[in-house]
Amino acid sequence: MDKLNKIQTELVATKDKYNSFGKYHYRSAEGILESLKPLLKKYECTLVINDDMIMLGDRFYVKATATISDGTTNVSASAFAREPENKKGQDESQITGSASSYARKYALNGLFAIDDTKDADATNTHGKSAPEPVRMTNDDLKQFMEVMTSDGLFDFVTEEEKDALKHARDFDLAKKIKDNAAKRKEGK
Repeated sequence: MDKLNKIQTELVATKDKYNSFGKYHYRSAEGILESLKPLLKKYECTLVINDDMIMLGDRFYVKATATISDGTTNVSASAFAREPENKKGQDESQITGSASSYARKYALNGLFAIDDTKDADATNTHGKSAPEPVRMTNDDLKQFMEVMTSDGLFDFVTEEEKDALKHARDFDLAKKIKDNAAKRKEGK
């Protein structure tokens, strides 16, 4: 879609928020949307963001999908965020809302080619030494799919799990998906 390319080129989504605890600037989904609205109007496009709750293993993930349309063509991008088991000072609805905001931000980043690789928000641990998830390479993903197929487990992987793995490429998530598929195969 030519209009999407123009919006991606013209969009300036500044890091207008500041985390005083972590001492870094970051952008929010709301800030991205504020920057997008004039461009959507200029190019006569609409943007819709939807959330789906997906259960992978024993954890809930929010899958946010951002879709831009010019009336004839739709282009979408999705992102996932996991709800923490608990978050100090937040009730359950706030925990879900935080995961939704995070997933929406990264769906917008994907759709509008916003690079957050150097964004401290993506790697900040707020003073804690939580390890970053280990991302799978294309070869790792290919090898995982080969093992799943040879073990007869691939038929027991849900579409949501395939989509989550494709986007997250997380070894821990791959292990959960394999375990879930094995349980489904045993229950067959």
